[in-house]
Amino acid sequence: MSNVKPLRIFMTGVGGQGTLTATTLLAKAALLRGLPVTSGEIHGMAQRGGVVESTLLIGLKSPKIGPGEADILLGFEPLESLRALTYLRRDGLVFSSSEAIPPLSVATGQHACPDLDAVRARIAEWTGKAWYIPCQTIGIQAGAAQSGNIALLGAAAEGGAFPFGPDALEEAIKADMKPKIAEINLKALELGRKAVA
Repeated sequence: MSNVKPLRIFMTGVGGQGTLTATTLLAKAALLRGLPVTSGEIHGMAQRGGVVESTLLIGLKSPKIGPGEADILLGFEPLESLRALTYLRRDGLVFSSSEAIPPLSVATGQHACPDLDAVRARIAEWTGKAWYIPCQTIGIQAGAAQSGNIALLGAAAEGGAFPFGPDALEEAIKADMKPKIAEINLKALELGRKAVA
């Protein structure tokens, strides 16, 4: 393990976006390349659209990521990207969806929330290395909105965020999913790659 460069990835989204599926696929892709992986997850009200967080660490034994420690932040929802920003080290990488899923209190007009421009501005104060892609739209183009999570993985892989390429993710998808679902997710992966190419 000492020869592997440590990498800390923090992922966040809301229930139903496939945050944990993305974590599992990313872990399997790393394992396919012989990398030691540790992961953890936190989810409570995920089935009601609550926050879902997960961590994936390569070359490290603990699944925990403290404030300012993550090398990469994958945000499947822009407000969640903003909320989790403090876990990212200064000048770390951010790959985020550009499409919001408003919390219930915002959807019902009880509270306001920052728009994407405000989210981008705040993240830009933290790091100049941020990319935004329309995950839900890409997922729908691929065949299922839920595959937007894989599109974000594709964008990050294309951006060189991981110590392996998109081919490892392709292998993990083919090995882990039924053929029809895999086909949709492989298309989402490709569209996500093109979104940042």
